[in-house]
Amino acid sequence: MIETYSIPVLLLAPLLGGFGVAMLPKGNPGAVRTAAAFWSLLTFVVSVIAAVSFDWSKPADFQLTGMMPWISEFGLSFTYGVDSISLWLVLLSTFLTPIVIFGSFKALSPELQGRTKEFFVWLLLLESAMVGTFVARDILFFYLCFEFTLVPLYFLIGVFGSYQRLYAAKVFFLYTFTGSMLTFAALLYVAQVHAASHGGVWSFAIDDLYTAARSLDAPTQGWILAALLAGFAVKVPLFPVHTWLPLAHTEAPTAGSVILAGVLLKLGTYGLLRLAIPMCPEAVVSFAPTIGVLAVIGILYTALICWVQKDIKKLIAYSSVSHLGFCVLGMFALNLIGGGGSVMYMINHGLSTGALFLCVGMIYERFHTREMAQMSGLGRAMPVWATFMVFFCLASVGLPGLNGFVGEFLTLLGAFVSQDLLGWHYALAAGVGMIFGAIYILYMVGRVVMGPTKIPSLDHDAGDEHGHHTVKDLTAREIAVLVPLAIGCLVLGLYPKPILSTLDEPIRLLIDPARGALAARHGDETPRLTLVTDEHVASAPSFATGDVQ
Repeated sequence: MIETYSIPVLLLAPLLGGFGVAMLPKGNPGAVRTAAAFWSLLTFVVSVIAAVSFDWSKPADFQLTGMMPWISEFGLSFTYGVDSISLWLVLLSTFLTPIVIFGSFKALSPELQGRTKEFFVWLLLLESAMVGTFVARDILFFYLCFEFTLVPLYFLIGVFGSYQRLYAAKVFFLYTFTGSMLTFAALLYVAQVHAASHGGVWSFAIDDLYTAARSLDAPTQGWILAALLAGFAVKVPLFPVHTWLPLAHTEAPTAGSVILAGVLLKLGTYGLLRLAIPMCPEAVVSFAPTIGVLAVIGILYTALICWVQKDIKKLIAYSSVSHLGFCVLGMFALNLIGGGGSVMYMINHGLSTGALFLCVGMIYERFHTREMAQMSGLGRAMPVWATFMVFFCLASVGLPGLNGFVGEFLTLLGAFVSQDLLGWHYALAAGVGMIFGAIYILYMVGRVVMGPTKIPSLDHDAGDEHGHHTVKDLTAREIAVLVPLAIGCLVLGLYPKPILSTLDEPIRLLIDPARGALAARHGDETPRLTLVTDEHVASAPSFATGDVQ
């Protein structure tokens, strides 16, 4: 019975959990932490039940669907359902949230211990909004959840962040909210176009808006695409609207950084894939090369910025901008290989980069600094932490056998074979960005993990009888937080087929209109809507279905 209502339960469990935690006594932080962990684990269990109930033989079909009517006269309702892309991102969200909650049991500074309840309430409400964005099947529901994610994260950064937390929270909110308003205006315009062609009957269903937007001429689609990019490109973030992210990451508490990198940035890439590409096919074909250039610039520019960073957390924050450039590049290659690699990149980036922020947060809890100049040789002082840190760094740079390699390789290959939109020069430039990424990550590892042991002076743990400072390695709780992420990085690196094999069909449906528009421009009588551009690549084993791992 629960699988029938799994999506509503996924939406309501963290929401009710947040209100339940808010009702607990303020002076009992242990009960607050336990309750928050329980509700997040319950939500994860329900998401697993939803995945088991999903018919994976039909990954492009929206399943577990339902509707909650609101104002039916105006076509307002909350319609939900998941295909394989949505479900994998829901699983990522519900998997990361309990890890973040368990990882935050000891994370709050002494002056914020009295606000423990508020901290976990915002985390649970944020989880509900993230899940709602991925399961929404009408624009109203999608936009409400998409925008509501700003509120919990605003308070998480503004209340529980570092020294510039208020400034970072304001910049984050204004940047993302302003762009989202333009996106909403474009979506309302498309809804009005649909109503005008259906006798004044309004509908906000995403499928209906697909049809309405595709009926418009190319220039109008271009304006709609620009408005959609205003909201989604900022969220990714895509160069040059990326400047809010490093500040938000650096000032946010560890939990906020993990959720921001692991899930919230994927709301932007998901919006591009789910709405922008299928809704504006003519405009996407026209502007895909330009968007590809912006993605490549972001990859290279922010990778170079990482070289000069002295703060470990800021380095990882800028690396997120660089990494997600690969995701956008593969997506706008408009073929199955690039699209599959893009979705795979969303998942893998959430695991490895989220884990890196957790590792940095564990160091900050001990030393109250993230400056590389103040620490080195931590591999001797904290060998368990160093093992995890090196492992996740290697996953982040795309070491073959770990999860980061799969998404990067497929997005580059997708760009390479998309000769009619992108081409080998895009792939070559982005490949140089991979080399830059390996340099700055391994340089950071060499500075912090290797070398002579240097413990930050702010560490006040008890010293030995000779007065030498000691530092505690990871606790059992911290190890338990990192182990699931490490397992995920290893499993998806060695055997990505279970995910990749479910992505071909839904990606085909999303990119087919744009492929058709491209074929029509080239004068093809029979548009090749589901093939990559080169015949020898199309006939080769499919990377997108996992035949080559």
